[in-house]
Amino acid sequence: MMGTHRLGNNGPAVSTIGLGCMGMSDFYGPTDRTESIATIHAALDSGLTLLDTGDFYGMGHNELLLREALQAKAREKIQLSVKFGALRDPTGAWLGYDARPAAIKNFLTYTLQRLGTDYIDIYRPARLDPQVPIEDTIGAIAQLVSAGYVRYIGLSEVGVDTIRRAQAVHSICDLQIEYSLLSRGIEKAILPACRSLGISITAYGVLSRGLISGHWSKDRLRTPDFRSHSPRFQGTNLDINLNLVDNLRAAADQLGLTVAQAAIAWVRAQGDDIVPLIGARRRDRLTEALGATDIALTAAQLSALTEAVPKDAAAGARYPVQAMAHLDSELDR
Repeated sequence: MMGTHRLGNNGPAVSTIGLGCMGMSDFYGPTDRTESIATIHAALDSGLTLLDTGDFYGMGHNELLLREALQAKAREKIQLSVKFGALRDPTGAWLGYDARPAAIKNFLTYTLQRLGTDYIDIYRPARLDPQVPIEDTIGAIAQLVSAGYVRYIGLSEVGVDTIRRAQAVHSICDLQIEYSLLSRGIEKAILPACRSLGISITAYGVLSRGLISGHWSKDRLRTPDFRSHSPRFQGTNLDINLNLVDNLRAAADQLGLTVAQAAIAWVRAQGDDIVPLIGARRRDRLTEALGATDIALTAAQLSALTEAVPKDAAAGARYPVQAMAHLDSELDR
C-alpha cells in the first residue's frame, strides 16, 4: 500500500499519487464506462485515496461516474478534489469562467447532488475569474468550509500574486498546476512561493497528455481529441517533442523503467510537497503508473532523466492560444 503526504501545512493526508478522472468523461476521445469504474476501483484497492474531477468534465458526467464508482466505498477514506467555474454551452464549447460567490454556492450544490455526498474534501476554482477579486472567491468558499460543505480550499493555475492574496483570506492546502519534464515553468517563481507559504502542489499533466507516456505515436492523431488542437502535438513541434521522448526512453531503459514510470518518478522526486495526478483511464495504464510509487531515484538517476529532457526544451505552448489567455499562472513563468 502506498504512503501518504499531507497537502500544505493544514490540509488532508492524501496518497502519494492521485487519480485524475477527467479523461474518463471528456477531451480524449471515446470512453469505456465499465473500464473507467474498474480503474477507479483498482486505484482505491492499491491505496490511492485522492480522486480529482471537475463539475465541467463531460458537463457533470464525470461526477456522476464517480458517484457510481464510489457506491459501497467508505467515503471517509477518500479525498474528492473538485474544480468549478468553467462555463460551457451544449456543444461543449468554452464560455469563460464564473467565480462569483452566488455562482460558487450554486456550483457546489449541484456537485454535492451529482456526487451523492454531503461534503467535498478540496474545492477550487478551475481558473481565475478576471471579473471577480480572488478575495471574494476564496471568502465565499471559506463560508462553505465553516458550514461544513467543504473541508479544504485549493487553487488551480494561478500565479504568485493571486496565491498570496488567496492565502491571506483562508489557508490554501494546494495549488493544482501542470508540472512535468516538459512543463517546468513553476520552478521559477510559483513553486518557491508555494513552499514559502506552506502550500503543496498537485501536479497534473505529468505525462503531458500522453506525449511522454511512451505509448504515443503520430498515428493516434487520426482520432481527433484535445490533442488535435494542442500546439505540442502539431507539425514540427511534435517531431521535436517525440525526439525528447526518445531521449527519455533511453534514460528510462538504463533504469529498468518504462517511459511513463520515469516521467512520474521524476515529478515525485521533486519533493514530498508534490503529488502527481495520473490520468489513467484503463487498469493496465494504472498498473504501469503505480509502478512509479516504489521508485526512489538517486541523485545521478534524477540528473540523467533531467538531462534527457532539458528545461525549456519542449516545442509549443501547453494550451492553444485562447486557453493560454485564461492562465494567470503564465504571468510567473
